[in-house]
Amino acid sequence: MPEPLTLDGFRADLAECLFLEPGDVDLEDSPLDSGLDSLRITTLLERWQAAGADVTFVELAERTSFAQWWQLITERGQGAGRAEA
Repeated sequence: MPEPLTLDGFRADLAECLFLEPGDVDLEDSPLDSGLDSLRITTLLERWQAAGADVTFVELAERTSFAQWWQLITERGQGAGRAEA
């Protein structure tokens, strides 16, 4: 069973795709303005879905910040077992 997605893991995944350090990811940034394209978003989405996040590409695309992505993932993701690291 895959490890549940944590906020630290979420930041690390974003940082990897953005070529940043996890601490340099500003959750208030816009995914598109940060340089994520549809292929990278799909890659992240598949990783997060494998960790139990119940979200779609369209749902992510409708949100304008990484913080909104995280909120959606935590609301619809992994239930009570999720870590809020």
